[in-house]
Amino acid sequence: MAKNTALVTGGGRRLGKAIALALARAGLDVVVHCNRSAKDARKTASEIRALGRRAWVLEADLSDPVQAQALFALARRAAGRIDVLVNSASVFKESRLSSFTPEELSEAVALNAMAPLLLTRAFARQKSADCVVNLLDCRIADYDAKHAAYHLSKRMLFTITRMSAIEFAPRVRVNAVAPGLILPPEGESGAYLERLKHTNPLGTHGSAQDVAEAVLFLVQSPFVTGQVLYVDGGRHMKRTIYAD
Repeated sequence: MAKNTALVTGGGRRLGKAIALALARAGLDVVVHCNRSAKDARKTASEIRALGRRAWVLEADLSDPVQAQALFALARRAAGRIDVLVNSASVFKESRLSSFTPEELSEAVALNAMAPLLLTRAFARQKSADCVVNLLDCRIADYDAKHAAYHLSKRMLFTITRMSAIEFAPRVRVNAVAPGLILPPEGESGAYLERLKHTNPLGTHGSAQDVAEAVLFLVQSPFVTGQVLYVDGGRHMKRTIYAD
């Protein structure tokens, strides 16, 4: 089936922007979702249009289930159809298992797991649905003690990815990309990546384009579903607490 239009959540900045532009270069029109980064999203949309593709910007707070459910209908209304869904929007905050609050966990789960599920459900109900790609984190194979609520929410999205690949088959394929050392956290410089590059077997760090190309591979692979593609220099092979 020809893929014409993608919805990329968090598509205005960082990995979301790289993914949105890669899809546009591959010939897709793109709905760019944002929450508080409307200016960045509009810039991304302009770059997409410069590539000869159509682009729309939609704002929604995906931590609010009502807005998350409404986003897909708004995207379809704007673009006419959505063939590819990329769940890239995420919140990455420090927290410890011993001390995070119920509110902190709820916020992480709402945005990082529940919103992708709500969007995937809506996506699967339409005739033009083809594939979903979720953005995970290579540390789901290990344990990120400094970001416990985030870790739990991404582990949940990992399970949602596999369950959705079965639940919505055969019409919809659902896969995931798990980035590793790709971009420094907000407020950090490239020195952050240099300090940590020894933590993966390849001894280096990747780029946003590496992640975008992995997403594009999954979008263009009609016989692949239920898989997680790690883009992490092999770091996930150093797992310590999970066997899956």
